[in-house]
This record gives sequence, structure tokens and C-alpha cells, in this order.
Amino acid sequence: MKKMIGHLLSGSLSEGFLMRIAQPNKLEQIKTGKFVCIEGIEHTFFSLITDLSLAVSNPDILLFPPAAHESLLTSIISKKDVYATARIKAMLMLTAERRVMPVKTIPPHFAPIYEASPQDVAAIFGDEKDTTKPYFSIGCPIDMQTPVCLNLERLTERSNGIFGKTGTGKTFLTRLVLAGLMKHEQAVNLIFDMHSEYGLQARKEGSNHFVKGLKTLFGSRVALFSLDPASTRRRGATPDVELAIPLNQIAVDDIISLQEELNLHATAVEAIHLLAARYRHEWLTTLLSQGERLKEFAHELGGHPESIAALYRKIKRIEHFPFIQHQSKYQTGGLDELIAYLSKGISVIIEFGNQTSTLCYLLMANMISRRIHAEWVGKTEKFLASQKKEDEPKKLMITIEEAHKFLNPYAARQTIFGTIAREMRKYYVSLLVVDQRPSGIDQEVLSQIGTKIIAQLNDEKDIAAVLTGTAHAQELRTILATLDSKKQALILGHAVAMPVVIQTREYDEAFYQAMAPIVQKTDIDTLINELF
Repeated sequence: MKKMIGHLLSGSLSEGFLMRIAQPNKLEQIKTGKFVCIEGIEHTFFSLITDLSLAVSNPDILLFPPAAHESLLTSIISKKDVYATARIKAMLMLTAERRVMPVKTIPPHFAPIYEASPQDVAAIFGDEKDTTKPYFSIGCPIDMQTPVCLNLERLTERSNGIFGKTGTGKTFLTRLVLAGLMKHEQAVNLIFDMHSEYGLQARKEGSNHFVKGLKTLFGSRVALFSLDPASTRRRGATPDVELAIPLNQIAVDDIISLQEELNLHATAVEAIHLLAARYRHEWLTTLLSQGERLKEFAHELGGHPESIAALYRKIKRIEHFPFIQHQSKYQTGGLDELIAYLSKGISVIIEFGNQTSTLCYLLMANMISRRIHAEWVGKTEKFLASQKKEDEPKKLMITIEEAHKFLNPYAARQTIFGTIAREMRKYYVSLLVVDQRPSGIDQEVLSQIGTKIIAQLNDEKDIAAVLTGTAHAQELRTILATLDSKKQALILGHAVAMPVVIQTREYDEAFYQAMAPIVQKTDIDTLINELF
């Protein structure tokens, strides 16, 4: 039986409704973000509590409030003279035919308001037991034990974002989402793992316990690529592929996207184009091999000697990364293998090990993603020409951390990630951006984010930015401000029917068991033989 928590007093479609909280409900058990249902005559209105307040029937009561020992007086006036109200925003309505639709009308005065039931939650957010659609439980509404599900098919239709200040569990939420995509085989994933938290194992937030990574959970369905193989081995694993990137694989655009990080001036960018025009793919190798003869080389090139010398000094930093090689036993240093794995439907985690500098992360994420994107553009064009099902590319989702470094207003125009975000999966490629400073991301890119999972944010600029282009933004700001610092998140956007606050799902033994049926026992060597 549903629990009644109040009745409707007033309100409007645009501004929301006012509910009087009924006795004997305990006020302190009713929280912002709670999921409730307004029972109209013909429709049920699914709503969120956005604010709470205290009210009195006569303002004179506040002039002479009862003292602490006057319990009888407190009890008497509490029955009708003092009460609590809640602001409610209706998000969806259910018709008499059980059809979910946007709110187009309003309920009558004094309509009863109930706590949402498990059936209500399932009707709105879907049920993992439903085999017709790929639903994945991400958590439960506040004060409920009923799963809220993401529609993974809709999740992969757009780029998505996971936001929250440092320490709120963004990585934990990201692992949950990625595990769901892998379990239901809705997308193949490319994950740039800056801090080695997704592959083998990771420390549980705030404790010395460790949780399983995606490679440990899904075995041969995930391949581990490493830029620091020694670090990977020290943690007890052997990488499937050791990445060694030849200099001739670094394109002009890869360096230009690092213009801010390397502090390259406009003259340096002109010099890069001069080099590329003459030496093509060998431009970087040629520049870094000059050493003592930079002045003569600048005159031969027709460039300014000081500009060439400055460019040489700044780009020389790249050569110091141990995975960068002038010569490699593989022509592409592992990039062809990476594409082969992804094309086969095997997700790839690229571990950086101890190579955690921002320059390293920006360079590798840009370079690899640019190459992958070009490959998927080619696959898509082939599919559009043939229209054969076997030619259709697999959906690819690229996960990047520190997203504001790739997608700030300047970088979004220079990096491949800005292009991917704006394309809205036109070429079967989307992003999963993970960031603690959404205000640093270009607003045009943020407006293209389909589904947002938002943990606690304190900065007003970040809260305003993350709600860019969102309906009911003002009400959701209040909810965001009251989230717990851990294990709570606001989900809104394309993959859920309406915004909802959840207590996130536990990443524990029960979760491992839920993932277990999808883990295959195929030996990784067998898969490698199939690939190559």
C-alpha cells in the first residue's frame, strides 16, 4: 500500500506545486530529491521534491513560540496551526492508458501525494528484467530500494558526462556505467586510464580495500594496453599490448592541439606547417634530429631561426617519454592492434602507469582518438555505400578524464574531442567525459551532452555550467546543492525519462556476481590469433 505524505495546496505548471506535508509524517525523513506521485483524477504526475519550508496559519504564533517545556502547547498547535510544506516539480505524467508523456495539465486542489512505489519507478525508468531493452541499474531513489535503470541504447546515442568535485566518486560511477555497457554489449569502449583505476583493480574510496577493475571482471572481453609496461607488471599483470609510438605517427594536428600546454606561439605553428609541407610524415623526426645545426636547417627550410629553435626546445619534451621511439618494431607502434581489438568488439583500456603528466595524457589521448575517429569515419562511409549489416561499425565510446583540458572553449575547436562531441555519434563514435570542473568545458559542447550523471558540486559556476540547456534548471540547482558528498548523484538527460536523485549502486561482490554471466572463458591468445 502506498504511503501518503501530503496533499496539493497550490501551484502552476511552470513554477511547480506546493504540498502540505501530512501528519504523522516525520519532516526530517522527507528530503529534497525524493521521488513522489501526485494522484490526479485521470493522470498520475511523477514529481521531485525540490524544496522544503515551514509555515504557520497565523503569523502571531511566531511572536510567542512555545517554550521547550511546553510540550502540550506544542502538540496542540502542531495539529493545525504550524505545518511544513514542500515544493514539487512535476516531470512526467502517466495517463489512464498507462502511457508516459510530458506534463501538459495540472492536478486538482487537494490531490493526494504519495511516496513513489517500486511499480512507479519501474514504469518510468524500466526494469533490468525486461529483455526487450538494455536496462542497467545504476542505483536507487532516495529512501527506496528499487533500482533506477539507465536505458543503455539511448545512452550510446549521444555523448555523455560524469561530473562532480574531487572525492565524490566520479571514477566509481564511470566504472559502473562502463560495466553496464560491456555487460549488455551496447558499445565497445576505449578508456584513457590516467591513474590506472579501470583495468585491474583500484582502491575503494576512503579505505584500504580494493575493488575489481574491468579487465578483472570481463577477462578476455577487455584488452590492456600499456604505455608503462613495468608499472603494469609491478601491479601483477601483463599488458596485452605494449604501446610504443613512432614519431612519424604524431601528426601536425596532434601538436597544434597542445599549443597551450607547450606554450607555442603563432610563429611556431607556422613553422610546423612549413615542416609538414616539406617532410610530410617525417616532419617531427627530421626536426628533432637536427641538434647542433638548427640555424642551417632553418635557412634551408625558409623559416625564422629563433622560431625553429624555440619549437625544437618545446617539442623536445615529447621525445623524453619512454614510449616515444624513432624506430619501432611495429610500423604503427600498436595502433593497428588497438583498432583491430576495437573492431572485433573488445574494449581497450590504455594505462599510463607512471606517465601521468598532463602533456603525456593530452598528447596520447588526442593522437589515438584522432586515428580511431578517422578509421570509424571510413567504416561508416563504407557502410553507407554498401548498406550491408556486416559493414556497420560497432558503437564506440571514448572515455576521457580531465575533460576540461580537451574541451575548453579554445581546445574544443582544436582537438578531435570537440569534433566528436558536436557530431552526436554521426560516425558511431561518442564520448564519456569525466570532469570536476564542468565550467571549464565549452558551453556548446556541454549542450551536446546527452546524459549527465552529477555528483556533488559546490562551485556556483560549475553548477550553472552543468545545467546548461537543461529544463527545470532552477529547481535542479537546489537539489544539486543538497547532495551528499559520496554515493549520491543526480541523473538527467537522454538515457532516463526524468531527472532523479539516486543512491548509487554498491560496487561489491553482489555486483561482481551480476556481471559474472557475461564473462567469457575464451583464452586471450585465441582471440589474438583470430585478430591477427
